[in-house]
Amino acid sequence: MQAISLLEASPPTVFPMAALLRMTPPQLQALIANVHQDGNLGLTFMQMAYVFMLSNQHEAAAQMQARALQHQRVYRIANDQTAALRLLVVMGPGNMQDNTPIEFVLDGSAIQTDLLFLVPGEAFPATLPEHDIAFIAIGESDKNAPLLAQLQAQMARWPRPVVNQPGAIPNCARNRCYRLLKDLAGLCMAKTQRLQAGDALEMDYPITIRPIDTQGGEGLARIHSATELADYYAAHPAPAYYAAQYIDYRSADGLYRKLRIVLIDGVPFICHLAISDHWMVHYLSAGMAESAEKRLEEQRVMEGFEQDFALRFSAPLAAIADALQLDYVTIDCAEGLDGRLLVFEADSRGLIHAADPTELYPYKPAVMQKAFGAFAALLHRRAEK
Repeated sequence: MQAISLLEASPPTVFPMAALLRMTPPQLQALIANVHQDGNLGLTFMQMAYVFMLSNQHEAAAQMQARALQHQRVYRIANDQTAALRLLVVMGPGNMQDNTPIEFVLDGSAIQTDLLFLVPGEAFPATLPEHDIAFIAIGESDKNAPLLAQLQAQMARWPRPVVNQPGAIPNCARNRCYRLLKDLAGLCMAKTQRLQAGDALEMDYPITIRPIDTQGGEGLARIHSATELADYYAAHPAPAYYAAQYIDYRSADGLYRKLRIVLIDGVPFICHLAISDHWMVHYLSAGMAESAEKRLEEQRVMEGFEQDFALRFSAPLAAIADALQLDYVTIDCAEGLDGRLLVFEADSRGLIHAADPTELYPYKPAVMQKAFGAFAALLHRRAEK
């Protein structure tokens, strides 16, 4: 089988979310003015897509991105450092819910990063930008399934090492992940079923349920009866849903604690600890910024992670990495009431970053740099092979 052709490229340079977050309003306004004067329509539309993402104008961002991809399929992430490695990130149309937000992990690294966008329904490109290593950023979803299948068909002839094989990314589907992890020692994951409205439920109440291809708690609810489930279906029409057995994981103080961990080449790194009085724990809504006590606990857990949590759960964490077969994957988890590792989900798209304000979270940058450094080291190791 003939290898994929590679060509040297100089694609237009865009500033992604990680860079935009650091800009002052005048700097952002100057950037917008400059790209509009540049004359490269692909660059203009793509940069505006990131600007709209920054302000949570998702529909406008999607429109700008679609117009950008009509002009150009490859973009380079702005980086003023001398490149020590050339990385090609393969993406599909969409935002951070569709692709790994890898620019946060690479922020500040001496890695030249080109973004290649594949479009569903189109033939695979005849040539790719020259690179030392590729990373598959396309996340698991029904929407992305055709792109992942198309990519997997190209793996045998890909001329460079690839991180996160596209054939393993579907392991993050919630029901498939449950089947892979449910029998691992020292680990618990709630029974999970993919179903359509009206299908027989294969578990007892209470359950949690959400439409497929949703993230961040969108449409997520806790259901206690068949009547509530029927009402939920009526209020949240969707082609399919994920239902999971609800597991109570409240600590003795009545609060819920959820960790985000990233497994990089099988090694765990902590990304945050969210502490909430609600069972649906999300970092942004957990009140971490408003509570010095919660932040102090997060600091203790993050700084002591290697000697405590990672050590106590080393076997199940290693087993998760083996089961999922992904070089880079985040897991949301907690310490269960029975002492086992309670896993909520695994996802190659989980956001990890060091963008929180340092005046509130002075402990985070040093801890997060461990994960960022490990990812850069993984890229260099694989590229050298």
